[in-house]
Amino acid sequence: MSDNRTVVITGANRGIGLELARHYSSQGCNVIGVCREVSAELKEVAARSIDGVEVTTDNGIRKLTDGLMGQSIDLLINNAGLLQDEKLGSIDFDSIRTQMEVNAYAPLRVAEALVPQIPSGGKIANITSRMGSIADNDSGGRYGYRASKAALNAFGKSLALDLKPKGIAVAQLHPGYVQTRMVNFGGLITPKESAKGLAARIDGLNLENTGSFWHSNGEALPW
Repeated sequence: MSDNRTVVITGANRGIGLELARHYSSQGCNVIGVCREVSAELKEVAARSIDGVEVTTDNGIRKLTDGLMGQSIDLLINNAGLLQDEKLGSIDFDSIRTQMEVNAYAPLRVAEALVPQIPSGGKIANITSRMGSIADNDSGGRYGYRASKAALNAFGKSLALDLKPKGIAVAQLHPGYVQTRMVNFGGLITPKESAKGLAARIDGLNLENTGSFWHSNGEALPW
């Protein structure tokens, strides 16, 4: 049976975002891919794409909302992300600021801008990381990535509480250690496997478990 939901995915031109676009397109969804530079692969699977969108800026958010004007959104997936490395003794604070902008502030910007277009029964999935878990940190380092994903988790939890009365559910989802460019393709699972798991978690998201932090394999993760 065809699924006619409208799904908006940021960072949809490659990696996990592209596989999520492929998955939902194969289900018959109206997939709208959002990115800075559209890829040929995204053009093949998305109903349409909105490129040239820098989600960290006011102008980028304005371009996004203009492109989605009048469009009801059943599922928003905040997927765009950035991983950089910092080590104690040589911390680049500009790097940390950039990761905060991309990984934490941008999803909140996008959600706030698009919530008016998400009806009751709609969902928001924030693609976060278990590296944003403070309890799970047993190796240190990665100051900017860890902090930005922890901030995204905090934002997502507040969104879940604020949007529950509107009938909108929110989840924080860890995709797994995925073979993407972000980790030089050194992950443990393929983007397709990750997308399948993420989609299963999104399918199981409702107002009873809104605000949860899950691994794509279904494991509940500690904050």
